[in-house]
Amino acid sequence: MRAARALTVALAVGAAVGFAAPAALAGGPPSGGPTGVEVDPSRVHQGATLNITAHGCHNGGRVSSNAFDEVHLSSGDTNFATARIHDHATPGEYSLAVKCNDNDRVATRSFRVLEGRGADGGLGGAAGPSDTEMAVGGALVGTAAIGGALFVAHRRRQGVGV
Repeated sequence: MRAARALTVALAVGAAVGFAAPAALAGGPPSGGPTGVEVDPSRVHQGATLNITAHGCHNGGRVSSNAFDEVHLSSGDTNFATARIHDHATPGEYSLAVKCNDNDRVATRSFRVLEGRGADGGLGGAAGPSDTEMAVGGALVGTAAIGGALFVAHRRRQGVGV
């Protein structure tokens, strides 16, 4: 009976260790450096913005390139940064380097800078009217209201039904 208990305990411990080992290896070190670096868009015009996404920089990091000033990555499981391409960047292939704050590993990614500013597609309604547009609109509404009131008063004085 003691042998059966010992065998059961040994099998349970062996199974626990056997199932835990692959999970421990799959996770890797908590911060092994930047991985999964992506740029959006991969082809960007001079003066436009480039969105960078990476994983593995739990304490944030830095992104550098000849095409833009150094930017900082957010901290957390997924890291984000936005870089503005220099207006004077020479069109062509560029690379960016992502380095986490807590280790020396570096990941790179390439992107292409296109000539020109690209199409000005507008803001899609995201921006409200300017002060000038509000003043002109208010003046037009006020003028229409005064004109309508004068028209109605003139018609009533003439005795014509409105």
